[in-house]
Amino acid sequence: MTSHTTSVLDPRPVLAADMEGLRARHPDAFRTNGRGRLKAAAFVGAILAMAVFALWALDFNPQRMWAGLSRLGLFFSLLFPPDAHGRLPAFAQALGETLAIAFLGTLTAAVVAFPFAFLAAKNVIPNIFVHFSLRRVFDVSRSVDTLIWALMWINVVGLGPFAGALAIACADFGAFGKLFSEAIEATDRKASEGVTASGGSALHRVRFALVPQVLPVIASQVLYFFESNTRSATIIGIVGAGGIGAYLTELIRTLEMQQVSVIILMILATVAAIDFVSSRLRFAIIGRKAPTA
Repeated sequence: MTSHTTSVLDPRPVLAADMEGLRARHPDAFRTNGRGRLKAAAFVGAILAMAVFALWALDFNPQRMWAGLSRLGLFFSLLFPPDAHGRLPAFAQALGETLAIAFLGTLTAAVVAFPFAFLAAKNVIPNIFVHFSLRRVFDVSRSVDTLIWALMWINVVGLGPFAGALAIACADFGAFGKLFSEAIEATDRKASEGVTASGGSALHRVRFALVPQVLPVIASQVLYFFESNTRSATIIGIVGAGGIGAYLTELIRTLEMQQVSVIILMILATVAAIDFVSSRLRFAIIGRKAPTA
């Protein structure tokens, strides 16, 4: 009785029979793809070879890295305790300037890129020369780093936050143009077909079918870039484009590390606050509840 119950409850013979049946009905699904495995192995080997070559070309030396850890510890020890030495109001004003640079640069780039993104979208402008040319303009704009744009605009309009805002706008124009146009191309065609079927023009199709679909995505992307550009505005301030970066580079050069620590803490608190607010706004725009921390 016990042996009979065990044989009935044991699923292994049934599974083995099912597996044999599957192999017989679908031999291609169970066939080993030797060529695919060889390609995967070759790809992994190429990545590893490039990594080793990069370490060699950059003169990576674990001994030098280990020796530098003591100096790194000394550098961090100089940051404590944080002390603004009475310059906190000046730091706060410079940080506000950094936020203004990031906000104005991001907003300008988004406003300018928005109409050009429709011209670069294949489902709006079928002419291949138009959207191909605009895509290359976007590539050129975003391939130049924000710091390089800042150096260029400083020579054009002079030192100050205006050059920083223009630098962020130029760098983000290309990124926004690419992202916006891809979002437009990914829209559902049914809404456009409905507007066209009801007698709407091409402009009506853009206004009533495409814009409502892409606006939440675009708004979410703009908020994320504003958060990221707050950090970028700090960096470009180092080359004279205004903001808190000017104080940061000056104090690092003079080894006033306690004041540097205050600035770093202020930047961290600001970025954390912007991240908290923008994440809530992004979830509100796309109609989802933000996850609790």
